[in-house]
Parts: sequence; structure tokens; C-alpha cells
Amino acid sequence: MNKKRVLYITQEMDPFLDMEGIGTLIQKLPSFAQENGMEIRILMPRFGTINERRHRLHEVVRLSGMNIIIDDDDYALIIKVASLPGSRIQVYFLDNDEFFKRKYVFEDEAGKPFEDNQDRMIFFCKGALETVKKFGWPPDVIHCHGWMTSLIPFYLKTVYKNDPVFKQSKVIFSLYDKSQESNFTDSFFKKAAINNLKMDQLSAFKNGTGITLQKGAIQFADGIIQGAKELPDSLSQALETSKIPFIQTAEENFLPEYIEFYKTILS
Repeated sequence: MNKKRVLYITQEMDPFLDMEGIGTLIQKLPSFAQENGMEIRILMPRFGTINERRHRLHEVVRLSGMNIIIDDDDYALIIKVASLPGSRIQVYFLDNDEFFKRKYVFEDEAGKPFEDNQDRMIFFCKGALETVKKFGWPPDVIHCHGWMTSLIPFYLKTVYKNDPVFKQSKVIFSLYDKSQESNFTDSFFKKAAINNLKMDQLSAFKNGTGITLQKGAIQFADGIIQGAKELPDSLSQALETSKIPFIQTAEENFLPEYIEFYKTILS
């Protein structure tokens, strides 16, 4: 039997970066999935807070060199790789000097969200999928962690739905209690409408006059996992009205629940 392929796309991962507790979870889960006979790859941004020398990152020249277009502007995509400590799992880092070189992650030293967070998110989501295409590695399950991955389910069900690499992929989205869309503008819809998508196709991400990233992701996922103890009311309500398979994992011994959920989604 062929091993099932699980791709993790995450905004953080311990020991490289752990801001909201997502990083601790995503450090344990891939190794456990590998121990259960699955083939694993991981993608995350190469934020400037990540020490390349300490973590032994090096560029993957054969994967670098792509340009990601956002609103008619080209941004170079550089791919770096390191091994997850204690395993043979490779972690691929998406880098760009304009978006990720700064020494703060989502907010400046005064705690103000970066004005280009929406551009950084779009760059990361599109860059992640283009990188997997370049792998030539069709994943069975794509598991997304963090608000920065919220566009992945949408892109998989629209512009990439007939791509041979993703045609059979199931996407699982983990919900968390924090997001960073408070300073997103209406230009988000134009910029996120990549590859001839129409802006109205992103209506799931609208919330009155604002933007709701994780609520939008729910509508395009094949499965949802509650990754935080508590969720905002808007997300809880969106889950209640959706018919998407969902689990709320226990605080202890949650790793087997994730693997069983993968199997349920694939069946």
C-alpha cells in the first residue's frame, strides 16, 4: 500500500517559531503522522526572526527562482530547507526579502500590524501551492494551520482544482482564536483574486464591511479541526451552520485523533 502523503502548511513551527502555541502542536504532529506510516512535508514562511545559521537553513536552488504576482507586481520566491530536529522530516521555508526579512513577525515594535500583512499572506499561500507543484508531489491531505493559510482551501477549490498535483487532495483547516485581518483593506479582494479569479468569488471572506479570513476558509475546507480551546463566537456559529466534518480535540492524547480524522476525510 502506498503511503499517504500529508502536507502541512503553517505560519509557525517550534523550534523555528512559536508565537501562539501553533508551533508546539505542529512540531509534534508531523513526526507522529510519520510514525503512523505517512509521508510528510512541511511549508512555512522564513520570517526574519528565524536564525538560519542556528537551524541550518540552506537554499534549494532547484526550487527557487519563481516569481509570485500580486496585483501586477512580481516578488521573487526563494525556497530554503532544514530538517525538523529529531526526525528526517524536511521543513521548506518560503522567503522574500521584502516580505520576510524584518525582525518582527506580524506587528512592528510598537505592536501595530504591518500594513502589508495581506500581501504577505497572499504571497505565502500562492507560493506554497506553486512550490508543491514544483515538487511534483501530490499530497493526499493538506493540513493548514494559522490565519496566514486561510486562502489555501479557497485556492485549492477554485484555481487549482483541476491541477494534477492537487486534484485528489483533501484540505483540512485548523481554527485558532487569533487572526490578523483587522487592518486588511478592500484591495485584499483584488490582490487575492489570482489567476483570472473574480473578486466576487472571494465573497466568503467578507464580513459586512470587513474581512473574516478563518470564517471564509471554513466554507472551502473538507474538514475542520478546532485548534484552540475557545473560538470567537463568529467562528463557532459558522461551524454550527456548516456541514463540514469537524472535531474538537482533547487537550491530552490528541495526536491519534488527528490521524483518525485524516483517515475519515480520505474515506
